[in-house]
Amino acid sequence: MKLTHFNKNGKAKMVDVGDKNETKRIATAKASIKMKKETLRRIADGDMRKGDVLSVAQIAGIMGAKKTSDIIPMCHNIFITGANIEFEIDKKTNTIHIKATVSTTSKTGVEMEALNAVSISALTIYDMCKAIDKDMIIENIKLIKKIGGKSGEYSRKE
Repeated sequence: MKLTHFNKNGKAKMVDVGDKNETKRIATAKASIKMKKETLRRIADGDMRKGDVLSVAQIAGIMGAKKTSDIIPMCHNIFITGANIEFEIDKKTNTIHIKATVSTTSKTGVEMEALNAVSISALTIYDMCKAIDKDMIIENIKLIKKIGGKSGEYSRKE
C-alpha cells in the first residue's frame, strides 16, 4: 500500500483532497482512564475541587475534535457537523470509558478528530484529578468505527 503523506522526494506533504466528493462521514473512537477507587468515587460524586470533571472533559473533547488540524500536522481543517462525548463509569475496574463520535459532510474523514476527542477528554480528566492521583493510566485509544468516503465502512473486530 502506498503511503499518501509523502511527496516524490520522500518528504512530508498534505494530501490534496480537492478532487474528492463530499460525503457524509462519521467516526467513533474510544479510550479509557484507570484510577484509584477514591478518585473515581470523587468524580462520580462531583466532589473534586476543580469542578465537574466529566462536564469539563466533555467540552474539552469537543474542542479537541474541532482543533485537530491545529495539532496534527497533515490533518485537513474540516467543518465538523457534530461531536458527542460519552462516559461510562466502571466501578469494578475503577475506569472511565470514553467514547467520541464525530461527523462531517466533507472530502475527508473524521477519524483523527474522534481519536483526538477521546485523547483530550482523557487528558482533561487526568489534569483535573492529578493532585490526588498521579497514578492514573490513559489506555486503549482506538478507532472503533468509520463510515463514508472512498474506503467505505470500517468496524473494529474485538
